[in-house]
Amino acid sequence: MLAAAYINVCRHSNTHRALLKCFTVSKCARNFSITRNFDPSIREFVSRLAQKQPSFKVASKDVHVLSQPSEFYENLLVSILESTLREIFQRVDARISSVVHGGGFFLSSLYIGFSETELINALDDALRRNPGLHLYLNLDYNRSTRPGPSSPILSLLPLLRNHEHRVHISLFRSPKLSATMTKIVPPRFNEGWGTWHAKIYGSDDEVMISGANLNKAYFSNRQDRYLHFTAQPALADYCFSFLQTISGFSYRVLATSDGPALHWEDTSILPWQIQSKAERLLSEFQMKHLLSSASSTSSEEQANSSDVVIFPVIQAGQFNIREEEHTLSMLFDHFASREYCPKQQPVMNLTSGYFGLSKQYQDLILKSNVGCSIIAASPKANGFYGSGGLSGLIPEGYTLLEKRFMSAVRAASRLSSNVPDYHNISLKEWERDGWTYHAKGIWLSPSIDSLPVLTLFGSTNLNSRSANLDTELSFVMATSSDDLRQKLQEEIQGLHRWAVPWRGGERKVRWRTKAIVALVGGML
Repeated sequence: MLAAAYINVCRHSNTHRALLKCFTVSKCARNFSITRNFDPSIREFVSRLAQKQPSFKVASKDVHVLSQPSEFYENLLVSILESTLREIFQRVDARISSVVHGGGFFLSSLYIGFSETELINALDDALRRNPGLHLYLNLDYNRSTRPGPSSPILSLLPLLRNHEHRVHISLFRSPKLSATMTKIVPPRFNEGWGTWHAKIYGSDDEVMISGANLNKAYFSNRQDRYLHFTAQPALADYCFSFLQTISGFSYRVLATSDGPALHWEDTSILPWQIQSKAERLLSEFQMKHLLSSASSTSSEEQANSSDVVIFPVIQAGQFNIREEEHTLSMLFDHFASREYCPKQQPVMNLTSGYFGLSKQYQDLILKSNVGCSIIAASPKANGFYGSGGLSGLIPEGYTLLEKRFMSAVRAASRLSSNVPDYHNISLKEWERDGWTYHAKGIWLSPSIDSLPVLTLFGSTNLNSRSANLDTELSFVMATSSDDLRQKLQEEIQGLHRWAVPWRGGERKVRWRTKAIVALVGGML
């Protein structure tokens, strides 16, 4: 799929043809090196995925599964401090970072909250202490430029003014909203046409992948997932390069005496006409890293110590980049091609804070032979609960989507009694007093009694919006490490601690909510 798209873009390039030939010759040996130690239930799938997506081999000791918002925030602040110290030592040693030239830190989020003064001050202090340090921010255009005195972009002005040439802020604008619609659709509602949604936080050799944004709630009482990878310069380089690619078709923020100014650098195209450029650049980017993965070599000792493999997958439906969809289709095709003994079938755990599976994902689950235990946010744990205006109807809208899903489960004779089993489907809702729920992802276990061997994590909510409107970066991680598998199991258990049987069937959905979902359901 990726190779085909890339060949279509670069079909006349002799260099790329030579690279693809090299990739074909080397992929068999690479697949054996990657997959030989994994559980038989996923070995063939991982081998096939290694032919389609870039991959990074990692030692499980360098993978840290965090469970609490406070841990995420503490790690973020520590990473900023460590990047500062690292840059000092690099200058002492007369060395330069291989990832961010001169040393640096990169943050990718939907937005940074206006009141996050501690985080902004930490970044400002790091830049003041180290003249060689650079900061790179990738944020969403519409979410970050909401009008008013608490507009998120205003909180970034001190960084721009104090460190003009070392703070690089890119705002991604979804091209789904045309120039005409931009004049019609009011602020906040314009975010319904798609956002920049990737959540990546890193420096020269470490990265945190999450679904959490940079806002107080995400640091305190908004539950998400957080995976921290240390001593991983190749993975950090990939993430930074991905963000730089996105910056190539984003607005640049400049500081003026009148406030922030937005500059569109590519005068050859308009901001709402970037589809072709974005598709080409992202396809080229992924193929470059796929070929790099194929050509990388490691010693037998390194191969044995790398008991984890990570595959980044980009989902950007508006640019015809649908790697997440292809990956999950491959996974379910893999299940369908195998025969399983009773009670030895794979079991999937799935969660989304905004549960409304796309039609494709719903069909994959309902038609599969895999049991699936699902956690969604209860209405009170939905981030829009209690909001004013139309957004206050969003939790009720998700209840409607859940009702429809459960009707489809019932029609497919897959309904479970909220107890995970080897074939049926259960739905629970997460609710914790004073908390909201934002976690998302998939965990796969070879059987109901075994630990997970694979997980999907990152920014995707696995719904129609993620598939078609938002720009997402997620990761598939497979492991043979018993210790890491246990940590993934504990992550599942931690989420299930606050999950209760789904009660949506008892809730009434008002007619106006049904009407709104009929109009904009794909935006939820």
